[in-house]
Amino acid sequence: MVWGLNLFLFQEHMFKLISCCQKERRGVVNGIDYGFTGEVKKVDVSRIRERLDSDSIVVVSNMGYSSSGEVLNCNTYEVATACALAMEADKLVCIVDGQIFDEHGRVIHFMSIEEADLLIRKRAKQSDIAASYVKVVDEEGINSLHKGDYKSSLNARAHVNGYAASFQNGLGFNNGNGIYSGEQGFAIGGEERLSRSNGYLSELAAAAYVCHGGVQRVHIIDGTVDGSLLLELFTRDGAGTMIARDVYEGTRIATAEDLSGIRKIIRPLEDSGVLVRRTDTELLEALNSFYVVERDGSIIACAALFPFPEEKSGEVAAIAVSEECRGRGQGDKLLDYVEKVALSLGLEKLFLLTTRTADWFVRRGFSECSIESIPEQRRKRINLSRGSKYYIKQLQPKHAGVTANNFIIR
Repeated sequence: MVWGLNLFLFQEHMFKLISCCQKERRGVVNGIDYGFTGEVKKVDVSRIRERLDSDSIVVVSNMGYSSSGEVLNCNTYEVATACALAMEADKLVCIVDGQIFDEHGRVIHFMSIEEADLLIRKRAKQSDIAASYVKVVDEEGINSLHKGDYKSSLNARAHVNGYAASFQNGLGFNNGNGIYSGEQGFAIGGEERLSRSNGYLSELAAAAYVCHGGVQRVHIIDGTVDGSLLLELFTRDGAGTMIARDVYEGTRIATAEDLSGIRKIIRPLEDSGVLVRRTDTELLEALNSFYVVERDGSIIACAALFPFPEEKSGEVAAIAVSEECRGRGQGDKLLDYVEKVALSLGLEKLFLLTTRTADWFVRRGFSECSIESIPEQRRKRINLSRGSKYYIKQLQPKHAGVTANNFIIR
C-alpha cells in the first residue's frame, strides 16, 4: 500500500528513509527558470521492494538526486503518484485539510473511476489542472472507459526503463497552475492548490489519473479530523472519499448466495412490522426479482421489483438498507436503479404498499392512490388486515438507459 504525500510504503516495523526516485531538473519552461525544481525520471522499484520484503517502512522524500548528483526538490504529489504507479500499488492515501462534497453539500464517500471522471469533466472549468486532466485523458483515448471498456484503459500504460509507468503524457503544474509533459506522476501546485477554490478537484483528478494507470483505490481524507486515517481504513464507510477502479460496491440482480445477506437486512424490519414477513422459501421463489447493493462482499441494501407487463406497471417492495449504512443515500440509489430497470422493461409506472414509510416515498415522487389503481392480479393477494396505504409514481423517460442485467458500479 502506498500512503502519501510524503510517501510511506510499509510492511511492519522498521522505518528507512531512502532515495528511490531519480530526478532531473525541470529547467527553463516558457522563459521561467525553475532552478533546483526537479521532475521524477525513474522510480527504483526493486530497491523499494527489497526494503519492504525485509519488513521495513520506506519513507520516500520529495527531495532527490539527479544523475549528476544535484539535490532537487520535486512536487510531493508527483513523487507519490509516480511511486504508486511504478509499484502498482493497491492503495494511495492522500491526506488533505478538507472533504469532497457533492452538489447538495454532502460528503462523497465513494466514487467509481467512471463517476470521478464524469465529475471532473462537469467541473473542469473550475480548475486548470482538471481541464488539463480531461485533455490528456481524451488525447490518450482513455475516454473508452465510458463505454465500459476497462481493458483498453489498462493497455494505455507504458513501460519505461523496465518498470510500469503511467501514461506517456504525465500531468503536472506549469507556472504554478497547469500541465507539463513528463514521463510519470501527477503534480499539483501553485495558486490553485493554495486557494482551494475548486474544492479539492485537483486531488480528485490526481486520484482518477492514477486509477486509470492501475492503482486500485485512492483515498482522499481530511487530516484535520482526529483518527480520520484509521476511520477510513478500518470502517465500512470510512471518513473520506474513496475512488476505486475495481468492483468495490455494485448493484446487481440477487443470487441464491445472497439469501442470508438479504435476510439479515430485512429481518429487523419484518420484526417491527414495516415489511411483510417472508419465509426463506418465499424469498427464494422471488429472488430473481430482487436487486442488491454489494460492498466488499457484503449485502448492504436490497429491493424487489415485481413487473405486471400487461398493465405496464411494477410493484416496488422490500426496500431495505443495513443499519450501519442508513442516511448515506443508499436507498435513493437503489430506488433510482429500480426505476431505470422498470423503464428498460417497458413499464410506465411503479406502485407500492406501505404502512410506515409513506413519507419517504412521497418525497421521492410517489403519490397516494386507491386500491383500484393496483393491478387486479395483485389486488387479489393483498392482506387487507395490514391496513396498507397505496402509492403510485409515473416514470419519466430520463431514467432510461439501464438493462435489468447490467451491473452498476458505485
